[in-house]
Amino acid sequence: MTALFDGFGLKALFSASALILTFVAFVPYYRGILRDEIRPHVFTWFIWAAGTVIVFAAQLSDGGGIGAWPIGVSGLLTGGVAVLALMRAGDTSIVRMDWVFLILAASALPLWFFTSTALSAVIILTIVDLLGFGPSVRKAYELPQEESATFFIIGAVRNGFVLLALENLSWTTALFPTAVGIACVCFVALIFARRQMVSK
Repeated sequence: MTALFDGFGLKALFSASALILTFVAFVPYYRGILRDEIRPHVFTWFIWAAGTVIVFAAQLSDGGGIGAWPIGVSGLLTGGVAVLALMRAGDTSIVRMDWVFLILAASALPLWFFTSTALSAVIILTIVDLLGFGPSVRKAYELPQEESATFFIIGAVRNGFVLLALENLSWTTALFPTAVGIACVCFVALIFARRQMVSK
């Protein structure tokens, strides 16, 4: 029992909590897409998927260990949302800035390769991930009922557990979940504010 609550045991517990919350967030989101209740922006989710998977690799390379796994699983599930949104005719309205976000996301791997440091890739991907909110922010402002606030609330809490689970806390491992967690909170605030305004 004592071993469960040693340093590694607690990290494993936090990581398991983050993994559970990842599925708790994504399962209803998938269901909402299949029921045509949620129409995610395709480009946003492709950008988030690519960035999250690369950040997962960067975290592993910097000793993130068991705390990185929820990010990896989230990357795969995010990719699934992007594919499902594309197949189910999600929000496919694409503006020039969406292409800029996608190109920036694609630049992270070459940057990591040429600088030989994972942190540079994580910084770029964190910025891109935050910018990736752009199309969804634009959509949530216009159609707040088509987004799931619950998903992003769970995402914020999940990222808190990810931080607690990281075996090596560094800029490379912690920057992404911290920034995305804060962005989720801000996005939820926007959704609720706009729903109130629209209902009035």
